[in-house]
Amino acid sequence: MSLSSHSSEGVAIDGRAAWQSSNTKGVLAGLRVLDLSRVLAGPFTAQMLADHGADVLKVEAPEGDETRMWGPPFGDDGSSAYYAGLNHSKDNITLDLRSEGGRAILAHLLDAADVVVENFKAGTMANWGFDYETVLAESRPDLVYCRITGFGVDGPMGGLPGYDAVLQSYGGLMSVNGYPDGNPLRVGVPIVDITAANMAFSGTLLALLDRMRTGLGQLVDIALLDAVVSILHPHSANWIVSEAIPQRTGDLHPTVVPYQVFPTAEGGFFVSAANNRQFAGLVSVLGVPELIEDPRFKTNSGRNANRDALIDVLTPLIANWSRDKLAGELTVAGVPSSPVNNVEQALTSPQVLHRELFIDSESYRGLGVPISLSRSSIRAPTPAVRAGADSDRILTSMGYGDAHIHALRSMGVLGDRSQ
Repeated sequence: MSLSSHSSEGVAIDGRAAWQSSNTKGVLAGLRVLDLSRVLAGPFTAQMLADHGADVLKVEAPEGDETRMWGPPFGDDGSSAYYAGLNHSKDNITLDLRSEGGRAILAHLLDAADVVVENFKAGTMANWGFDYETVLAESRPDLVYCRITGFGVDGPMGGLPGYDAVLQSYGGLMSVNGYPDGNPLRVGVPIVDITAANMAFSGTLLALLDRMRTGLGQLVDIALLDAVVSILHPHSANWIVSEAIPQRTGDLHPTVVPYQVFPTAEGGFFVSAANNRQFAGLVSVLGVPELIEDPRFKTNSGRNANRDALIDVLTPLIANWSRDKLAGELTVAGVPSSPVNNVEQALTSPQVLHRELFIDSESYRGLGVPISLSRSSIRAPTPAVRAGADSDRILTSMGYGDAHIHALRSMGVLGDRSQ
């Protein structure tokens, strides 16, 4: 059953023609993804699908995804770096979905998409006549529909909006981040949104795999709450067993010692000695091999119980080293460690460049694709485009005439009445 097949002029509309990519690279090449999302989790999900070959069409409100203004810094088109980092390799059409004309176009796109990604406030799609459970599941039984919300759509908090830091707070993550004598801290990246995006990406791929077997799509139901609870390990596991409420430990590990940042004259240096062999390697490099046989430090349990005494010994020893020299010596000794790099140092490090995780070419400057497959290629990323950059081309390819497009624009359906 089709949601809509003709324009208001009676002209046949082909929603499939909205996706006209000639891309053949990536395991998802030819997959039509309709990105109705904004801010972070949804756009990042759709971007990851694009990285692996899917043809992603982002539908943006006339006022634009609000992250376009989340700067500085801003790119040449006036959009923020924040937006650019979540929306590369997508085509873009602006539609006012509050208007009848915008929803008519959306109906054609929904009719043709393989995957939909949306993170509207709960009930929004239903209010527009496109509820998944009661409309799309029947009209498009093969559609994979990925819905991302803050707390889910039902239950005591169902339908409430979700924001990364709010979920870090509500979900317990903030309570274990920070130093014992300081305030709970937000993780320095929007980790809940990013985790939710990776879950949505994985869930969408699972649904597509199932569709290959059954011919049927389904709802991929992702909530930020689910994401934050899923990453509480080991604190959640420890509480489940002991019922002791986990406390903030700063850069220290709650159970492994030493596993922390030490100061040097050149900046912070992280050391992980998670087992007895690594601890022996560490103290040997530092010139105090006698600590291996010290009864206080022979096991991790002992090192944990005597954490302060051990750190008092190690801190001045590590402070005398060059970060790079110490990293080299500890690598030879089999002890995991690293200087604490800033973002520039990380992105321009030899191994990151070798892995093509940062790309700086004439056509694209940004992060690369972090999932590598031995046989299947990936799509080379292309920069994010301005809002509505592809609107006319997409509508023309679908079968809308120039006069109709002009009328839609003059009514504000496409966002810019001046063109």
